[in-house]
Amino acid sequence: MNIIELKKLQVISIDIKLKEYYSQFEELLKELEKKNLPQNTLALINNNIELINSSELTGIQLRKLIKQQQTAILKYVEKTHKIVPKSYYQTLWLLLGITAFGLPIGTIIGLSLHNMGLLGLGLPIGMGIGILIGFKMDKKALNEGRQLNLTLKQ
Repeated sequence: MNIIELKKLQVISIDIKLKEYYSQFEELLKELEKKNLPQNTLALINNNIELINSSELTGIQLRKLIKQQQTAILKYVEKTHKIVPKSYYQTLWLLLGITAFGLPIGTIIGLSLHNMGLLGLGLPIGMGIGILIGFKMDKKALNEGRQLNLTLKQ
C-alpha cells in the first residue's frame, strides 16, 4: 500500500495562503513516502488525504482542514514511529525551556536578591537551555534517520 495522491484543487490557484498550506502538505506526503511505514500508518495517512480530497470546502475552511490533517498525521507519526520534521524538538523545547527552567531560575534569582523584578532574567536562560536540548534531540533524530527533510512553516 502506498500513500494516495492529493487531488489538485481548482481553488488553490486563487488563494496564495491556501497554496502554501497545500504545497507544504504535499511535501510532507512526499517525505513520508520515503519512510518505510507500516500498513496501518499508511491507512491512517490515506484516510486523512481522503478527507481533503472529498472536501468541498474553500478558503479559510479548507486551510483549516489541511492544517488539521497535517497536524494529525505528524502527531501520529511522531508518537508511533518517532519521525519528526526539522527543528521539531527545538521548537518544542524552546517553550519547555522557558517554563521548566526559565521561570524557576528567574524566581530563584528574584528571591535571592529580594527583587522579583528580576524574574525575567531566568527566561532567556531557560530559552537557551531549551534550544540546546532541542538541538541535541533534533541532531539525534537526524542521525537515526527519524527526521523528515521538511521544515514546517504553516
